[in-house]
Order: sequence, then structure tokens, then C-alpha cells
Amino acid sequence: MSFLKKYLKWISTFLVLTGILLTNLNIYPLNIYFHGLGVVGWTISGLLLKDKAILTNFGLQIPLFVIGIYKIIF
Repeated sequence: MSFLKKYLKWISTFLVLTGILLTNLNIYPLNIYFHGLGVVGWTISGLLLKDKAILTNFGLQIPLFVIGIYKIIF
């Protein structure tokens, strides 16, 4: 569990920034997967740290990524 608390934010930040870069380079749908994984990581981090601001910001993004992934699959 200490690994998660120590490195989860850094890994999630890297994934979110990679997703943003892929969006700017118009590499679709890979951008949704990277950014979505980063958002899930930040949400888990917010749950572990009991940080309501992080949960509000990233938790509300999860349904948006689910919609995007749903549109890719179907």
C-alpha cells in the first residue's frame, strides 16, 4: 500500500500528460486510454488520501471517459 501512496500520483500524472500529448498529436483512441488510466489513478489516490477536491475533479471525469470508450467499442 505504501507504493501506491508514494508513486500513484506520479504515474497518474505521467499518464494524464501522455494522454494530453496524444490528443494534441491527434492519436486517437490511444489518447483516451492513457488519459483515462491517469484519471482512474488520481481518483484512487483521492480515495486513499480522502481528498475531496481530487475526487471531485477526477471522479467526475470517469463517466466522460467511459462514454468515449463505449463509442470506440460500439
